[in-house]
Amino acid sequence: MESFTLNPCNFRGIYPLKTLHSSRKLEYRAFKQVGYAYFSLKPQSSSNDGRYHTSGGFPLFSQAGYCFSFTIHNLNIYSEVNTDEKYLAKCTAMGTLGMEKQEKYSEDETKVKEAGREEIQEEEEGSVVEGQVTTPNKVTYNTIFVTSEAAPYSKTGGLGDVCGSLPISLAARGHRVMVVSPRYIHGTAADKIYAGAFDVNCRIKVNCFGGVQEVAFFHEYRAGVDWVFVDHPSYHRPGTPYGDSFGAFGDNQFRFTLLCHAACEAPLVLPLGGYTYGEKCLFLANDWHAGLVPILLASKYRPYGVYKDARSVLVIHNMAHQGVEPAVTYKNLGVPPHWYGALEWVFPEWARAHALDKGEAVNILKGAIVSSDRILTVSEGYSWEITTVEGGYGLNELITSRKFALNGIINGIDVSEWDPSTDAHLPAHYSIDDLSGKVQCKMSLQRELGLPVKPECPLIGFIGRLDHQKGIDIIQAAFPELMQDDVQFVMLGSGDSKYESWMRATEVAYKDKYRGWVGFNVPISHRITAGCDILLMPSRFEPCGLNQLYAMRYGTIPVVHCTGGLRDTVETYNSFSTGPDGSGTGTGYEGPFNDFNGFFRSYHDIKSVGFCSLDEREYVVGEFTFLLLLHEFSGWSDSDLFKLIILLITLAFRLSWHGQAIRDALKTYREHKPSWLGLMKRGMDRDSTWDTAAAQYEQVFGWALTDPPYC
Repeated sequence: MESFTLNPCNFRGIYPLKTLHSSRKLEYRAFKQVGYAYFSLKPQSSSNDGRYHTSGGFPLFSQAGYCFSFTIHNLNIYSEVNTDEKYLAKCTAMGTLGMEKQEKYSEDETKVKEAGREEIQEEEEGSVVEGQVTTPNKVTYNTIFVTSEAAPYSKTGGLGDVCGSLPISLAARGHRVMVVSPRYIHGTAADKIYAGAFDVNCRIKVNCFGGVQEVAFFHEYRAGVDWVFVDHPSYHRPGTPYGDSFGAFGDNQFRFTLLCHAACEAPLVLPLGGYTYGEKCLFLANDWHAGLVPILLASKYRPYGVYKDARSVLVIHNMAHQGVEPAVTYKNLGVPPHWYGALEWVFPEWARAHALDKGEAVNILKGAIVSSDRILTVSEGYSWEITTVEGGYGLNELITSRKFALNGIINGIDVSEWDPSTDAHLPAHYSIDDLSGKVQCKMSLQRELGLPVKPECPLIGFIGRLDHQKGIDIIQAAFPELMQDDVQFVMLGSGDSKYESWMRATEVAYKDKYRGWVGFNVPISHRITAGCDILLMPSRFEPCGLNQLYAMRYGTIPVVHCTGGLRDTVETYNSFSTGPDGSGTGTGYEGPFNDFNGFFRSYHDIKSVGFCSLDEREYVVGEFTFLLLLHEFSGWSDSDLFKLIILLITLAFRLSWHGQAIRDALKTYREHKPSWLGLMKRGMDRDSTWDTAAAQYEQVFGWALTDPPYC
C-alpha cells in the first residue's frame, strides 16, 4: 500500500497529471453534498496532455458537466492491488465545493460515510431522499436572442433558421424567450410577414453616432416566444438585411449598433405578457451584428448596478464576418472611451492599403469575444477550426486564449417544416417505411425543370450561395468531366455575378443534363432536396451547414467536404462495416475537396487547389511549376523550398482523390442498390431535431450563470 498527502493549496481548472500520480487518471463521481467531494481512482491509459480525464475522454473540471472551484485542505490517497490487478482508491477533499449543475438538490441529503464504497445514484428526473422520490425543480431562464435575422421574418442563411427555430424549442422546454431582430420593411408584398406584430407604443432614445436616435418596438407572441422587432427608418429599404445588388449597405455599423442598444433596453422597458423580463437575463448575441451586446452590458450597464446578474453568450455562426470598420468610428458606437482597447484592431502590414496606412480599426466580433461570458459555435468541429490560422481569420490566438469558455453545439432543423411525409411543397409524400414517393418527386422535378424524365439517371443537386466559400469554383473545375457521365445536375442559388453568369451559360451548353436556377425559391429548394439522389456540398469551410441535414431527412445522400459541421453530421459510408441493416455504415460521402488550400494561402496565396480530376493532374502541377518560376524566391529559405517541392509531389498523387467521393457515390447508386437504400434510411432515421441541441444550450446557460461575470 502506498499513500501520500498534498500540502494545503487552492485548485481551479484542470489538474496536471503529475500532481497526484503519473500512472493513473481520475475517474470521478461527484456526490451532491455540501462540504464534501468524493472521487474514485482506477488505472487508465496514459495521457500525453498531462491532464485528468473522465472515462469519456473529456478534461476533468472543464467539459464533463461539472466545474469545481474549491480549496483542498488535506488530500490523502490510498491505493492497493487486488488479485484482479484493479486499483481501489479513495480520496477525500474537504473544503468548499461549487458545482455548475442546474438541478437543485436538497441540503438534507444523507452524507456519504464511506467514500468510494457507498454511492448516491443521481437520477435525471429525481433523487432518493429517505426512501421517497422527489423531483427537483427545473431551472428556467429568461433568454434574449439578439440577431440580425430570424426566420420566417427575415432569412439569408443558417443564422435565420437557427434564430427562428431554437427559441421555439427552448420555449417548449419551459424557458421565457425573447427574440430581438430588426423590422425590415422592403415596400413589397413580403412585408405582410409582420402583419401579426403590433406596435407596443414604447419609444426609447439611443445615444450613438453623434446624436440621439429614436427607435420603436413591435411585438408578436407566436409559438411561445416573444418576437420583438426594432423599428427605425434605416431598416426600411429594398434588398437583404445586409445589402442589395450594389453591395453591402454603407451604414450597416449604424443599423446594427441601434439593434444592440435596443436589445439591451428591451428586457427592462417592454411589459410583455404583463411584466418585463427584468435584469436577470441571459443574452445570446449572434455573430458580429449583435456583438456590441456583451460589450454594452459590461461597460454601460453593469458598472452602475444594472444587469449585474445578467450573462452573455456569443454564438459564432461565421468567423469570416467580424464587423471591422475604421478606428475613427469607435466614438459612434455609444461605448465608453476607455473601452477602446476591447475593440481595437490593427491590420498586419501586408493587409494595409498604403505605406502611410496605420491599419487601425475597430473589430466588433473581437470585442464580443473578450467580453462575453461564454462562446459557442454551431458545431464541435468549427469550434476547433476557429482556433487555427486558416479558420480564425486573425482572431485564432484570441479564441485560443478563451478556449476554456468555448463549446460547439450542432444545429438542429425544424422537422415539422422539413418532413417528406407532410411537406406541402412536394408533389408526392414518402417516409422511411415507404420510399415510393421519392421517385415520383424526382420525375416531377425533371419535368418541372425541363430535363429528360429518366428515373434511373442519378440526379445531383446543389443549393446555396454562389461564392468562394461554397466551392462553386470547385464545381466549375470538375464539371466538364462530370458531364461526360450519365448524370443530371441541378443548382439553386444566387450570389457572385460571375457564378450566376456561368450557371446561365452552362445551362445552354448542357441542355439535357443541367439546369441552373439563379435566385432563391423556398418551394423549389424543398423539391430539389426531395427529388435529387445526391446533394453536393464542396464548401471550403462550413460552420455547421443545414442543407446536408435537410437532405438526409429527405433520403438524399450528401456528398460533402470533410470540414466543420459537415464532418460532424455526415458519417462517411463504409461498405466493409456491417450495420444493423447489414448494408454497411454511414450516412454519406466525405471528400478532401480543398485540403491544400490553407497551405497555399500561407505561401503568398500562390493558388488554391480544387476538385480536379486525374486528367487534369499534369496540367495543374505544370501550372504550379509555371507560377513558381515566376515567383520571386529571394526571400525563401532552402527549407521552405524543400517543403514546397514535397507538397507538389504529394499533390500529384492526392489529386486523384479529388472527385473520388462523388464517383464512389455514383458507383454505389448504380451497382449496389441495397447499400444505397441503407444509406437513405440511415440518414432519414438520424435525429436532427432541436431537442438535443436545446438541452446542450441549457447546460451552457447554467455554466454562464453560475460563474461570475467575465467582465
